Amino acid sequence: MSSEPRETRGARDPAARLLELLSLLQAPRDWTGADLAERLRVTPRTIRRDIEHLRELGYPVQATQGNIGGYRLVAGTAMPPLLLDDDEAVAIAIGLRAAATAAVSGIEDTSLRALAKLEQVLPSRLRRRVSHLAEAATFVSQPVQGPDAELLAALAAACVAHEKIRFGYSSTRGAPSRRLAEPKRLVAAGRRWYLLAYDLDRADWRTFRVDRINALHRTGARVPERELPDRQDAAAYVADALAAGPGDCRAELIIHAPIDRAAEGVPSSLGVLEQLDEGRCRLRTAVDSPEYLAFRIAALRLDYTLLGPPEIVPHLRRIAERALGAIVTTQSPDG
Repeated sequence: MSSEPRETRGARDPAARLLELLSLLQAPRDWTGADLAERLRVTPRTIRRDIEHLRELGYPVQATQGNIGGYRLVAGTAMPPLLLDDDEAVAIAIGLRAAATAAVSGIEDTSLRALAKLEQVLPSRLRRRVSHLAEAATFVSQPVQGPDAELLAALAAACVAHEKIRFGYSSTRGAPSRRLAEPKRLVAAGRRWYLLAYDLDRADWRTFRVDRINALHRTGARVPERELPDRQDAAAYVADALAAGPGDCRAELIIHAPIDRAAEGVPSSLGVLEQLDEGRCRLRTAVDSPEYLAFRIAALRLDYTLLGPPEIVPHLRRIAERALGAIVTTQSPDG
């Protein structure tokens, strides 16, 4: 049986891992395969495959011999651009940006450095897209579902340029509409991406789900940047808007599960998830009545702690009592 360790659950996708490996190899030192495997949380076998892949891409990775052999990039050689298509480049930028703002400590600075180095090795066309995304995107939590990378990059560029946009939009019920808006910020919250923009036809701020945006047209008309009410933070504004929901009955819960697992078990219509640490996240939600909210909460298949409001407690208690009362207990016959 192989003695190599299994790759950890938190290992990054191959393209992002190649970027971080490239970043490490640029340091003025030799890296052993074991050191690289530990830093990237993969097996030495994966490191060997990644080294060969970098060589195939044109990166001169040198292997030193001896008892403590290692790898490094040959000094003084021009580096070829990292060969990524548009979707891969945007996906890496999203992942690194999310990691830089994650609740998991110890990787923020590394992720920011990797994001900066990503821009250096990308072709100029993709470099602009990644730079715009880094400037325009804000993370409440890392999204589980992503929209089309080209659409996301175009919206990011419009946000950075403060350029009016026209687009088609579908409501929750599928009703189509056309919008003219001033884009402010892209925000990843819960499971999705949202565009925070000032809707010129409605003369108010709106939060648009990016996966419902279509037929985007950049008008070329640039306007001064518009400030949010009371100079609010874009991420907080979107989180509040999503948590507000359709009703006035608001609640907060601590979900005792990692945010990626919670996102699979909590419908996006119920509210917005915010990561607290590796094993917990916060759910903020609002509906029309405490009775219905208690019903929605009781249906969750995850452990949780209710933070409030207290009006929900008696409704949750009645649900629990009815469930217990409906259980029919049987005893085995004697003998």
